[in-house]
Amino acid sequence: MNMRNSGISRRGFVSGLTAILGYAGLAPGSILGMQAPAIQRRPPRPTEDEYDAFAKLSSNENPWGPYDSVMKAMNRAFKYANRYGYPDGNLAEEIAAHHGVETGNLLITAGSGEVLDVVGTTFLAGDKEVLGVEPSYSSVYRHATNIKSEAIVLPLLEDLRQDIPSMIQAVKRHYREIGFVYLCNPNNPTGVIVTKDEVRQLLDGIPEDVPVLIDEAYHHFVDDPRYETSIPHVIEGRRVIVARTFSKIAALAGMRIGYAVAPKDVIERMQPWASGSVNALAKWGAVTALKDTASQEKVKRMTIELRGQTTAELESMGFKVIPSETNFFFMHIGRDVRPVIDAFRERGVLVGRPFPPMLDYLRVSIGNDEEMHRFMVAFKEVFPDGPGSGEKPTAAPSVG
Repeated sequence: MNMRNSGISRRGFVSGLTAILGYAGLAPGSILGMQAPAIQRRPPRPTEDEYDAFAKLSSNENPWGPYDSVMKAMNRAFKYANRYGYPDGNLAEEIAAHHGVETGNLLITAGSGEVLDVVGTTFLAGDKEVLGVEPSYSSVYRHATNIKSEAIVLPLLEDLRQDIPSMIQAVKRHYREIGFVYLCNPNNPTGVIVTKDEVRQLLDGIPEDVPVLIDEAYHHFVDDPRYETSIPHVIEGRRVIVARTFSKIAALAGMRIGYAVAPKDVIERMQPWASGSVNALAKWGAVTALKDTASQEKVKRMTIELRGQTTAELESMGFKVIPSETNFFFMHIGRDVRPVIDAFRERGVLVGRPFPPMLDYLRVSIGNDEEMHRFMVAFKEVFPDGPGSGEKPTAAPSVG
């Protein structure tokens, strides 16, 4: 396995992000320099027909869409589209009751991505740094560099677990520099959990005043009994911030709603940096999704079944797939993933972006039955002879 397994690295994140930016056609210095980042032109969005024609396996979304109960609730909420101060289904109260906390422990945001940004802005002031691992959800590290801070990143262990002892050592060694620790659990892109014992080991091993941001975007898909949500640590009074989203299990990615659970004084520090821009439809959809546990279980079951079927077929073809506790999987393909991503797109299938330093791995979201069938058809064309094959796949006609 082509993995670094040495000490702390700021440059590790820089070099990894440089690879991503180079693939995207961006100038690395525009993000990583100490100057304000230059505005980069995004590629034009596809038309509605073009977008709808793709099998969308790139962003870990729920392919079945919002639950029927959620759609009904959002449709009813349209009557508030022209109003301020509308009823919102007591969203904060419902979330607080769900977790056994008070509303003062909550910050409701436009997706959990806003939680990650708000934590960065709040706790990286004064030349502080975020400490985490790579590969992981790099939005946290990008935000740090955008606000002229830095990211200290550690490599994963050989089995792709997060190296908790090394994280503890790094926090102690750089105690005065650390603004917060970032833990994505389960981790994106690997799908590997940090066990409840490992989380407690981390919290017990670092100075108690160092905040730990625990991103639980994929919490609902986990079956491993060694896993546990970290919200009990908030209730204990630990400096823990748990980020949750309605984008995944509840299929509200386009509606943009998530939240943080943290000690009250931590929420009070974060509050001034939050946008407060969650809309009426998203609030009513979220409070309904929270209560519709039957639909949550149905989505989880369908996701795990399709994930198991797909990964079993890939493994029968000789590919190594990392066991996942999420709605995506990460597999070793034996060659550079970047042209592979293009080859899939040319066949009408969107797959995950590159995740340095693991550039010979591919992340695939779980779609519906039809999308997973299209993925496997395309996969056999891109890799006709097993791992590492198809170095120059023949391009199929572009979709749209």
